[in-house]
Amino acid sequence: MIYGISYIALFSFLLFVGFVLWLSFYLGRRTKSASAYYAAGGKIHWAVNGIAFAGDYLSAASFLGICGMIAVAGFDGFLYAIGFLAGWIVALFLIAEPFKKLGKYTFTDALNSKFKSRAITLTASISTLIVSLFYLIPQMVGAGDLVTPLLGLPHWVGVLTVGTIVIVIVATAGMASTTYVQFIKGGLLILLSGILSAYILKNGFTLTPDQKDQQYHSFVTLSPEMSGDKVAAVAGWEVMDQVAMKGKDFVQLRKENIVRWFDLVKPNDDYALKEALSITHEADGSVLYNGEPQANGHFFQVGHLSKIVRDGKEVEKTGPLGPVEYLSVMEKSTLVRFSNTKFSHNGVSISLYYQNETSGKSFMLPGLKYKIGKGASIWSKLDFISLMLALFLGTAALPHILIRYFTVRSPKDARKSTILAIAAIGTFYILTLYMGIGAAVNGSMDVESSNMAAPLLARAFGVILFSLISAVAFATILGTVSGLIVASSGAIAHDFIDVYLKKNLSDAAKVRAGKIAAFSVGLLAILLGMVYKGVNVSFLVGWAFAIAASANLPAILFLLFWKKTTAKGIAWSIVVGIISSMAIILTSPTMWDRYGLDGANALHHLENPALVSFPLSVLTVYLVSKFSTVGRSEKPEMA
Repeated sequence: MIYGISYIALFSFLLFVGFVLWLSFYLGRRTKSASAYYAAGGKIHWAVNGIAFAGDYLSAASFLGICGMIAVAGFDGFLYAIGFLAGWIVALFLIAEPFKKLGKYTFTDALNSKFKSRAITLTASISTLIVSLFYLIPQMVGAGDLVTPLLGLPHWVGVLTVGTIVIVIVATAGMASTTYVQFIKGGLLILLSGILSAYILKNGFTLTPDQKDQQYHSFVTLSPEMSGDKVAAVAGWEVMDQVAMKGKDFVQLRKENIVRWFDLVKPNDDYALKEALSITHEADGSVLYNGEPQANGHFFQVGHLSKIVRDGKEVEKTGPLGPVEYLSVMEKSTLVRFSNTKFSHNGVSISLYYQNETSGKSFMLPGLKYKIGKGASIWSKLDFISLMLALFLGTAALPHILIRYFTVRSPKDARKSTILAIAAIGTFYILTLYMGIGAAVNGSMDVESSNMAAPLLARAFGVILFSLISAVAFATILGTVSGLIVASSGAIAHDFIDVYLKKNLSDAAKVRAGKIAAFSVGLLAILLGMVYKGVNVSFLVGWAFAIAASANLPAILFLLFWKKTTAKGIAWSIVVGIISSMAIILTSPTMWDRYGLDGANALHHLENPALVSFPLSVLTVYLVSKFSTVGRSEKPEMA
């Protein structure tokens, strides 16, 4: 997509960043001890912590990724929201209070509280670092996606900007500044998402989205003269070529020296050519958008309805709708989505985005992305189950979420903050359904990046709303990345250097080591954010959840609820969980594509590893604990 700079959005962003940096330096002057740096001294009020939980958890995956995935894949995208929220039930009933009783600074502290095992210290700190890095990748990808429409700058600039700011935040005040950044952005995110959803309901549905910046494009449909199954002629156009690709035919036409691509379809026994969007990478390094140079700006936002049905009648527009009626009208209408294919033509690389009419009923039911009904294979069903398992179990095992329990005063406060977090997060996820649908039908989709669905939808309603939403989206990433880097720095400085290597650091040395670790992890996150450009952030976060569920949750649950658990059992379960989950991820079809290989020829067809890796980890902690005698706990862990 071709963007221009928004100065109002830029001002909002700079204002918020300036406030965050001031807050970090202010709190940094009061952060002298290791307890203050890693756990905010355990003095955070439960209500602040509850909203900070929401701010930490509602990451780029929630705001950018889920909204984008709903816009692209309908209800299948909303399944991520259901899975993310359901995971908090596990955290509330099984983890919150008992975990608070065990820990001090880090996830490893809690897991090793009964054993003082060096093996647990090493494996748990490595697990924390790996999970945090996998969670950091989508945050940084989201940062890069945001900076392009906001500042008109390349993707890598956004990644570098957010990485630099977060390193400053964490290196100055640690968990204290991180908590208040998360609290502020959590509250603002829910408030502004509510306002955007209200705009969506007030606007209702229309067949011709009214874009204030004139970015929306009405696509051309042509009637060709056919010779068999080949296009022979098109009035006003010169037929250049016809290409068969993955069961479809694409036709290249030229008019006034501009080359366009069309999708050849056969609706109602009559051929038609439907305009597609194309990006052509020429041999000389130049890029053409719909056959024209980028400077011409001919590459449009998309997404609209081709038929609206209200009260059994087809209408041009609905006007304002209530929340329930909005979903009902969507189900009865027809949506134009855009599918993507890539191919080489005459020595140049072409990315083609073509129209794909989808019934509202199909859009509002599972099946567009995850094949679990008609047309499903055994692999697609297993992959869906694996994803849901990871989302449901991963929340209660994310190190950057778990360490937030150490910032409140008591186990009771831990429980209350979890309940408040569930209420806030649940409210937000309901709003994502409306924001995702709104982006799909209001001509505000960037076909190159589904992550931009919500911010671009806000721009369709006005630059002020876009500016505020964009600033909060940046805040969303800043808050989550800050929490992840605090968890990572704790794993390196406190768990590995101080405890495992037995350096016995002073408080000041622990804080200094944590800041150096934060700087190192931040640099690595910046590099990974650039590598994974363009991948949907919710999809990437699913991997982090799967690794956390596999490596950490079995160890936590067995520690808390089975008195025969041993240190060896915990350490080996973490190792098996990490290795099995990462092995499945690194050999998945998506990674096969990243390696430049055909994903269809990958070693397996599971994108999500939890269905295999979680049971393996559970079995490991049980069997190793049962047959080992060293490091066994002497009393029930809940006693």
